[in-house]
Formats: sequence, structure tokens, C-alpha cells
Amino acid sequence: MVVVALVVRFGSAATFSLVLALPAAGRVTAPFVQSTKAEQTAIPFGASTVAADLYRPAHPRGAILLVHGLSPAGRRQPDLARLAELLARHGQLALVPQFEGLAAFRLDGTEVSAVVAALDHAARLASPVAIAGFSFGAGPALLAAAERPRIRLAGSFGGYADLRSVIAFVTTSAAPEPYNRWKLLQLLAGFAENPVDRSRLDAIGQVKLADPSADTTQMEAMLGADGRSVLALVYNRRPDALDGLLARLSPGARAALDRLSPLPAMARLRGRVLIAHGRADISIPYTESVRLAEGARTRAVILSTFHHTGPLSPLELVRAGRVEAARAGRCPAERREPLTPLGYTVRCAREGWTVAGRGNAAGGKSGLRRAGCWVTPRGGNPTDQCHRKETAVSSSLRGWRGGKGETVR
Repeated sequence: MVVVALVVRFGSAATFSLVLALPAAGRVTAPFVQSTKAEQTAIPFGASTVAADLYRPAHPRGAILLVHGLSPAGRRQPDLARLAELLARHGQLALVPQFEGLAAFRLDGTEVSAVVAALDHAARLASPVAIAGFSFGAGPALLAAAERPRIRLAGSFGGYADLRSVIAFVTTSAAPEPYNRWKLLQLLAGFAENPVDRSRLDAIGQVKLADPSADTTQMEAMLGADGRSVLALVYNRRPDALDGLLARLSPGARAALDRLSPLPAMARLRGRVLIAHGRADISIPYTESVRLAEGARTRAVILSTFHHTGPLSPLELVRAGRVEAARAGRCPAERREPLTPLGYTVRCAREGWTVAGRGNAAGGKSGLRRAGCWVTPRGGNPTDQCHRKETAVSSSLRGWRGGKGETVR
């Protein structure tokens, strides 16, 4: 009875939100939404095609393209498929392509062109057109949307702004997740210019994903200079070595990092932009979505109850609450604001605070990098300063005194 009352009072938005949160409620709301038809289709892409699932409502009011992330299930990832069906039941023709590179944990630069082709295909089916990308699929989705000014809405959930900052977060975090390190290796393998090294890096990544403790020494010894530079970057745990290791990548790999980072393209988005992220994400720091939103001159929705791929469990919620309570008070500005992974609040990590630090101490440059933040030397380049404050924070925050100041960007 409560469900029916909500549907009658608030209509489609209420039924969509309700079923998204409580799938079982779909049986109750079914009489109030459209019937759908799911079918397989092929999207023309150059001399080939991209396989896709099409969720067609009886009376489409528009089309939305969903871009999956790094998942072997690709377009058939259960949550993504359920979202597509739910969107179709509420009048949106949902097109969900299969991006084989993303399904294999790879980015090779062709994804953006493939997404653009899928957008054009969706526009031929219904209008207006929207797009939403998830995780590492959000980058190509946003870049493709920037090439099509008539896109009504562009959305990102758990996306990234700059691949370099994601690399820093995954490799130099205080407590890195091994799975993410080897997922990163497979992602970067596609950037190797040498095809033999590319194949060998991919093989090493697959072995490590299956068993992080596996010995891949012999496989690594067969890599050429191109492959070794990528592997050294993935193995690195030192924030101070990061810039040098990035510089050692091949010119093609460095260009790919730039080309597949959507932050510079955000200002070119002409339609509405929706950016959301789980605060507890350990794969891509939520500060990346804050940067995306700033680039688009909008606000990011940071969900305290979500990690990278979905909602936190009750136990995880309790643990997250305890950690945040323990970290409270470490930053003197806006203590009630959301915390970065290492305890800095968003304001403290975004508005030009200068934090004392030295070496690998958590209070300085390395600590901020591990928290997913960008930093420049104290004072920095005046043309690079995008924040107004530069207030010194006591160096006793971390239990010691002295050291070099760094300014957050």
C-alpha cells in the first residue's frame, strides 16, 4: 500500500528510485511503467561493428547510452543490465554496447571513437540522447560526449578526471589494494607501443589478478624497454619517484594518458552534467569526481554509503563511521566536511591549504598524493593556482615539526 501511495503521489521518479534501491519492488510498480523489449543489435563502427543490447520501451521519450567499466561481464554486468531495463521501463531507450577492451581491463584509445559511433547510432533510434559512463568507462563516455554538442545529458559514476592521479592513488596509497594494482597493469598494457611487450604485460596482469602472490619473474625478464617502463610504474610505491617513472614511459603511452583523461574536455560539454562517486571508493578516489564537476562548473554528488561499484554493507558502514570519527579534527578547516582517504577534508584538500611535510610523512606532498590530491611546490606557478587561500597548517598535525610546505591544487 505504501509503494502504491508513493507511485500515485510522486509518479515515475518515485518508482524509478524505489526499484533502483529495492529491486523486489518492481513487481508492485510494474502496472505503472511501460513494458520493454530487450534485443541484440550491432552498431556500425568503421569497417566492423560493436555488439550491443538494446532495451526498447513501447513509447520511447529519448535514448541513453550506458558505457560499462572494467568488467569481464561487460554489457551483461547484472547491475548495469538491471539499470538499462529500469530506464527502458520509464521511457528511455537504453543502448548498452560491449566494449571488448574495457571488458578485458584495457584502454587503447579506440574506446572514444567507439562510444561516439554508439552515440550516433542511439541518435538515429530516438531523441534526445543522453550518456552515462561508469568507473573507467566514464572517461571515454565524457570525452565522446564532448564531441557531440547536442547530447542532452552526460553522467559519470565513479569516474576519473586524470589517469595520472589514478595511477598515483593506486600505486602509492598507504594501504593499496593488490587487485587494483594488477588491474592497473592490464589497463596500462594497452599503452605499450611494442606489441610483444603489450601482450606480455597483459599476460603478467592476468596471472597476478588470478594470484597476486604468483612469481612472474621469468615473464618480466622477457620484457623490452617499453614494457619495463610500464611495469616499473605499476610496481612503484614511492610518491617521490612517480614523476620520473611517468616520464620514462614511451611518448605514445604519455600521449594516451593525456588523450584518455577527460578533465580538459569537461568545459566543452553543452548539456546537463551529472557527476557522482562513492566516498569509500578504493579504486578511483572520489576527489576525481570533484575535479570533473569543477571542470564542468557543477557539483559532484559524493555518496557516503557507496564504494566503487555499489552500496556499502552494514558492517562496512559501521567501520567507515568509526574511521571518520577517529580522523575528525585533523584538518583545521571545515571539520564537518567529507574526508579524503587519509583524513583531509574536501575543503582542506581543495582550497590552497599549505600542509607541512617531509619525506613520506602523511602530512606533506606524498600524503596528499595518496589521498588522491594534486599538489605543487609551495607558491607554485601563479598561473596554475586555482584556489584563493594559502593558509599554513600546523606541522604538528602528524606528531612532528618542521619540513617543506606543499600547496594543494
